[in-house]
Amino acid sequence: MTSLSVETLAADAVEPITSAGNAQLGIAVLAGIAVIVLLITKFKLHAFLALTIGSLALGAFAGAPLDKAIASFTTGLGSTVAGVGVLIALGAILGKLLADSGGADQIVDTILAKASGRTMPWAMVLIASVIGLPLFFEVGIVLLIPVVLMVAKRGNYSLMRIGIPALAGLSVMHGLIPPHPGPLVAIDAIKANLGVTLALGIVVAIPTVIIAGPLFSKYAARWVDVPVPERMTQQRPSEDLDKRPGFGITLATVLLPVVLMLAKALVDIVIDDPENSVQRVFDVIGSSMFALLAAVIVGIFTLGRAAGFTKERISSTVETSLAPIAGILLIVGAGGGFKQTLIDSGVGQMILDFSKDWSIPALLLAWLIAVAIRLATGSATVATISAAGLVAPLAADMSATHAALLVLAIGAGSLFFSHVNDAGFWLVKEYFGLNVGQTIKTWSVMETIISVVAGAIVLLLSLVI
Repeated sequence: MTSLSVETLAADAVEPITSAGNAQLGIAVLAGIAVIVLLITKFKLHAFLALTIGSLALGAFAGAPLDKAIASFTTGLGSTVAGVGVLIALGAILGKLLADSGGADQIVDTILAKASGRTMPWAMVLIASVIGLPLFFEVGIVLLIPVVLMVAKRGNYSLMRIGIPALAGLSVMHGLIPPHPGPLVAIDAIKANLGVTLALGIVVAIPTVIIAGPLFSKYAARWVDVPVPERMTQQRPSEDLDKRPGFGITLATVLLPVVLMLAKALVDIVIDDPENSVQRVFDVIGSSMFALLAAVIVGIFTLGRAAGFTKERISSTVETSLAPIAGILLIVGAGGGFKQTLIDSGVGQMILDFSKDWSIPALLLAWLIAVAIRLATGSATVATISAAGLVAPLAADMSATHAALLVLAIGAGSLFFSHVNDAGFWLVKEYFGLNVGQTIKTWSVMETIISVVAGAIVLLLSLVI
């Protein structure tokens, strides 16, 4: 995905920035993470500032000179933003074009027109999964909530029977499938193959979303039976448009980057010759940046122009799509800085020693670390970034498939039991008109099911591939 790999970055520090032993490093890691958790949860500090301060605290507790700790942090921040910043921006642009043009509404309406009765929860999970590919989780929720409320009210369905599948589709995409920020950063840190990770991510995602979505929603509807909150009904983006893009061309645009990246992975497996001209072509068109850039350029015409947008309107859409991701980019960058501080402090070797001494499978260890950080911070992205930095050395001798599974194990762990320290928890609570207990019974349990099921599938896949 990027030429700046973990090994390349680690090479900048010929030796660790500290000579601390494993015991001191272990204490330093726990102290650094504790600082981050305390700042985010107790003092409500922005995750960017918390990660920055936590990185410096980690270096200080490990006995590293402050100037070297700062150098490690800034190196990691810069390389991470260089590796994934453009991809996050391109994904945001594509998502904004999809929403504003009415393309998302077109996909929703077309699928809903084919569904009824018992198939409706399955239709909702399909819609959320497709819409969730280019959209950030929060944007996807805002976009789909009016649809969920409309379907539940008009069809007299239980709100949880319709809402849980939609939330499951969005959450699984967010945690497991690139080009979402968490998976992208983990791929970059572990130096996993993007196409292989994407392919295996889809394999893991399908049964996971079925179990956590349509199947679990039957029980969630029995546990929590609430009416549709009238106050949350919102206007859909396409209601002000005279026309919107067709279903087929919209779906093709959304899936274009996925198809290009999977094609590259397939060609790499079949040909496996870096000098082959066909493989070299697919290495270019299947790279994450090219695939997303191609989708954005195509989307300008198939989504923006198809909706009747002028050049000025398209330019405005692109511009407004970038402002909301500033915070995400800073968090991801600071997470990269924290990761690099971990690497340069010698924590990687400590993790290697720990995994050998305790005979813990690398995938299970990665999942457990992500779970712990998720429970503490409430942020799936922070959990993914921090866990990837900690376990990256474990991937050094792994095959491409197992490195991809390591990324997915981290992503699965990062989704475990969302509770009151997670912004997503309160977003779901307010949109669906639930109280805290009802949100835990539905949303929190659903997130835990996703995490456990996805983690179990990853472990099973590691035994057969």
